[in-house]
Amino acid sequence: MEWHENSSRRGALGTAAVTPFGTTADGRDVHAITIASETLQATILTWGAVLQDVRLAGVPYGLTLNSADLSDYMGAMHHYGGLMGPVVNRLTNARAVIDGKTHRFEPNYQGRHTLHSGAAGTQLKVWEIDEIYQNSCKLSVKLPNGEGGFPGNRVAHVHYHLSGTTLSMTVTATTDKQTLINFANHSYWNLDGRDTWAGHRLWIAADRYTPTDDANFPTGEVRDVTGTPYDFRTEREIHPQNPDFDTNFCLSDAPTTPRDVLTLTGQSGVAMTIATNQPGIQVFDAATTNRPNRSPYEGLAFEAQNWPDAPNRSGFPSIGLRPAQTYEQITSWRFSAP
Repeated sequence: MEWHENSSRRGALGTAAVTPFGTTADGRDVHAITIASETLQATILTWGAVLQDVRLAGVPYGLTLNSADLSDYMGAMHHYGGLMGPVVNRLTNARAVIDGKTHRFEPNYQGRHTLHSGAAGTQLKVWEIDEIYQNSCKLSVKLPNGEGGFPGNRVAHVHYHLSGTTLSMTVTATTDKQTLINFANHSYWNLDGRDTWAGHRLWIAADRYTPTDDANFPTGEVRDVTGTPYDFRTEREIHPQNPDFDTNFCLSDAPTTPRDVLTLTGQSGVAMTIATNQPGIQVFDAATTNRPNRSPYEGLAFEAQNWPDAPNRSGFPSIGLRPAQTYEQITSWRFSAP
């Protein structure tokens, strides 16, 4: 679909538009795409397919943590709102066996492990604009064979779509060699517009989680949430360090049809329900990250994904993708205001 800088369409909540958002150090232009429905507005960056802003009618503040400065997203905020891939989360010892061969990746975490695919991550790339409509847009990125140690010439697409108070995201990917694929959105949410998420209420449809070691890597155990701080099958209030979150909740043993898996409700009464087809969702409390001049615990990240470090953990759902297959990740966020 053709598009032009500063072209726009008027929606009920605001203007659907494509506007400049800055230029990378190597001279690539980045754009912001704003789409709108009757009651919801979202802005997506071509840098990292970042979900940069979400606005709900009647709520006087944005619901995602963001910045108006591209340099922040290329620096301290390089995980904020991005579409993390080709493999989100951790890979122990920066390696995995793919099609019988050990592949090694960038050890960008604690000097030994791989986090969010390292410098090859799709959150650090300029995506191409494929389509733009008033309430939706589609972006794509090409990943060359061997980049970051990952095999296969891969093509990924992401489609963001607004309908009423629901924002949907569909990610697809293909490859010409057997490879690993596990995408997740990494937005940080604060439904009150306050300094921290303290006092939000949380519900998660998970009866198991994957415990981690002191380095926040899965031990390989899958543990029942019963009697632990991670039982959120009944909604309850949460506060920083009560409990600590950098935790994968097990929703199923394989991808399935999209279903409601998590609800976050602010003290304001603004609520967000996440539905996904993914078998896991990582909850991170932002204890060790923050926006410039802001404090930790400002927002909560929810990463609908396959289980972390799956290639290195026996019994975890596979994240392998073969040339004959198409990967599909579906996640939606449904909002309400009091």
